[in-house]
Amino acid sequence: MEKIRITKEFDFEMAHALWNYDGDCRNIHGHSYKLFVTILGEPVSDRTSPKFGMVLDFKDLRKIVKQPLVDFLDHSLVLYRESDGEALSAVKGLYKKVHVFDFQPTCENLVLFMVDKIKSLLGPGLKLQAVKLYETTTSYAEWYAGDNK
Repeated sequence: MEKIRITKEFDFEMAHALWNYDGDCRNIHGHSYKLFVTILGEPVSDRTSPKFGMVLDFKDLRKIVKQPLVDFLDHSLVLYRESDGEALSAVKGLYKKVHVFDFQPTCENLVLFMVDKIKSLLGPGLKLQAVKLYETTTSYAEWYAGDNK
């Protein structure tokens, strides 16, 4: 059977600040992110299956990505744990949805975070093929399975 790629798009809003950065992005600022997740697999060939002809139901791909990533990050502030301790405490006291990560929250590192999470949730016979994250309408980071063998 032939392999097919399917892609689903997601949108979310998120703020971040880049610790120790030498430009304006060291300040808290937000983006309207667009996330594209591409899965590779073979369409179900069992004619009796309700998923006949599908690699993965788009609804199921949505479940894999939306709650653990999109809902988790949407309308949150993401900071690096190395940021100033007092400032982190103050920000966490002001806002309810603050995530402190062990990595600098660049678009590139957010993609790697998403790749790890999605891979852990995929069923057998499915392979994560690509993740593309637009931080702005003209700037994005992307990960391809073929580049990471």
